[in-house]
Amino acid sequence: MIPAAFVYHRPKSIAEAVALLSDLGEDARPLSGGHSLIPMMKLRLAKPSDLVDLGAIAELKGIREDGPDIVIGATTTQHDLLVSALIAARAPILVEAASVIADPQVRYLGTIGGNVANGDPGNDMPAVMLCLGATFQLSGRGGERHVAARDFYQGAYFTALEPGEILSAIRVPIPPTGHGYAYEKLKRKIGDYATAAAAVLLTMAEGRATTCSIGLTNVGETPLWAEDAARILVGSSLDPATVKRAVAAAEAITSPASDTRGPAAYRTKMAGVMLSRALERARSRAR
Repeated sequence: MIPAAFVYHRPKSIAEAVALLSDLGEDARPLSGGHSLIPMMKLRLAKPSDLVDLGAIAELKGIREDGPDIVIGATTTQHDLLVSALIAARAPILVEAASVIADPQVRYLGTIGGNVANGDPGNDMPAVMLCLGATFQLSGRGGERHVAARDFYQGAYFTALEPGEILSAIRVPIPPTGHGYAYEKLKRKIGDYATAAAAVLLTMAEGRATTCSIGLTNVGETPLWAEDAARILVGSSLDPATVKRAVAAAEAITSPASDTRGPAAYRTKMAGVMLSRALERARSRAR
């Protein structure tokens, strides 16, 4: 199908982009990779009056280390993450998650900012950002503000972004040296959204977990941070009985829809299975 008519804008700076979005009002939409917005436009489920293309804004691109954080520009692509030596060395869970997003053609153009800012609970990166304790830098006409990823998601496609704001960067705390990590994703076919997925980040000392963080994908209206499940695991050897209790706690916070990926009970159970697998792989990687 053919999208409805719209006016196209291509600003060269963040200031120009947020000014356009503020002046044009709520019917204007920012365009990053476009893999969520453009299909909806083709189906006329979205009919923006104006598209503000962020692709020419150099300050939105790139990956750098800044003290205890990695800073990732919003229009950095999934492919950029996959080939970044800094990401591979410091936050390899981002490489693992990026590698299972859609397919190579999408990853060459799809951006990390679009993936996390859209508010789609089926996107992979939001739960990973919850797991990592990331912070989102939001830019608007009044300047910048920072919102923790764990406070950003408020409902399906509903986030803390205010009208006229864009997500301009992501700050990821660098995990400790020797940490274990894993992102386990169950999907029907290559390129599909997750039926359920789990992100795990942990550290071990003398055979016991000293820290643990867990994020869950596509089993609720928002990505889920399984704080209680992670707390159960801290101090344990990740023995089967403790893992079983943690999995039950994670499953208890899910509320997936019954859809073509399966009934709700099945998807909840698969979230538990993905978490069990992710915990095992993360433990095997921890040093």
